[in-house]
Amino acid sequence: MAVYTSISAEELHQLLTDFDLGTLVHFEGIEGGIENTNYFVNLELRGQKKSYVLTIFEELSLEEMPFFVELGHWLAERSIPVPYAIRDRNGIALKQLKGKPAVLQPRFYGADVPAAKLRPIHCFQIGEALARFHQAGSDFYLKRQAHRGVFWWRRESEAIAHRLTPEDAALLKQEVAAFDRLRDAELDLPTGVIHGDLFHDNALFKDDKLEAILDMYNAATAYQLYDLAIVANDWCNRPDHSIDAEREAALLEGYAQIRPFTRDEAKAWPVLTRTAAMRFWLSRLIPWLGIAQASRQGGEMKLKDPNQYKQILLSRIHHPAALR
Repeated sequence: MAVYTSISAEELHQLLTDFDLGTLVHFEGIEGGIENTNYFVNLELRGQKKSYVLTIFEELSLEEMPFFVELGHWLAERSIPVPYAIRDRNGIALKQLKGKPAVLQPRFYGADVPAAKLRPIHCFQIGEALARFHQAGSDFYLKRQAHRGVFWWRRESEAIAHRLTPEDAALLKQEVAAFDRLRDAELDLPTGVIHGDLFHDNALFKDDKLEAILDMYNAATAYQLYDLAIVANDWCNRPDHSIDAEREAALLEGYAQIRPFTRDEAKAWPVLTRTAAMRFWLSRLIPWLGIAQASRQGGEMKLKDPNQYKQILLSRIHHPAALR
């Protein structure tokens, strides 16, 4: 279970005294998280019970948090179904527990759809929702550079090259250079706030209807199409790591009906699907090699096999993607 920071009922009660949400009935750790610690928190107010989610941030500093707190409020106010930090009676949303940033958020219901059960209906809805997310965030007043963006992958791909086979090192170098050429081309690629990590387990569905988009803590200012490429590589991925054309068509259709693509985005799409695959291959390679495995109180970092994203990258190279 991904509970890196353990808290007591007394510590939680102390935090709740700042809010007018009720008294603590029960709380429990949430399984499945990778970067942060999450708890379900059940409260009772005037005979009514309600559930919330407490998130304790293991990697983000207190100084980094205002971007995410403000973004959650911004999107929620524009009817994007995302968690947001609840303000206490003094208007303060960002808290601390055990010396770490923490927020209390509304709980959304539903469940993520397992990879083997993803269908075009799910991909269409997430495409549509991501386009609305991008529209709502296009004029967000804060900006943030992705902590695993272009400067990171340039640096880290070189740093680990000596630990890789010559073929893998060359493949990483090739893909970093491909993105640099894309940036230098100065194409018409809309930018704004992106989610940055919208894998299928970061979306909740209920009766095949999308209920919420979760875990926005990789959000940054970047190409919107790159965000869509991250989604396509995960939501439309077959077990053999090829791309399911029907699911990808549904994803792109759902997105484009809200925000039509520019001509230059059609040119950039084949490269950005490769860039998105390279980014996650690299981010999984580093801890897999034991170079930067994070340590957290109460648990160890979960490792994901980097080969999955290497194979997705190779599939994207051998069968270039196209905007339809």
